Amino acid sequence: MIQFKSMYPLYVCEDLEAQQTFYTENFGFQAVFFEPDFYLHLVNMNNGAQVGFMLPNLATQPPFLHTKATTNGMVLSFEVADVKEAYAEAQKQGLDIHFELKEEPWQQTHFMVRDPAGLILDIVEDRN
Repeated sequence: MIQFKSMYPLYVCEDLEAQQTFYTENFGFQAVFFEPDFYLHLVNMNNGAQVGFMLPNLATQPPFLHTKATTNGMVLSFEVADVKEAYAEAQKQGLDIHFELKEEPWQQTHFMVRDPAGLILDIVEDRN
């Protein structure tokens, strides 16, 4: 078995600065590495969550990483303690709400926002 220290998604997108602003201002991430012509790595110091963003068409990367990520069929889930409070904050901040607040029969309440690169974030509270 391969032992690993951490895991994080990496998305190829076109505007690293917009991603940095969105995640730091709205979700408390901090940039631990930011090279504007290459890569942005964000960490939330409160819970250890990480995400990386890389520019497309970099000569140093393999060809499959030259294309910006599509956003169909994937979502990042952010579990919160109080989803109604998070929803009110998202509205206050003017975030792009992609899916309105909804209580699901599987004991979750959630809503979804879209980040500047088009990635969908599912903000969810588990009611179990």
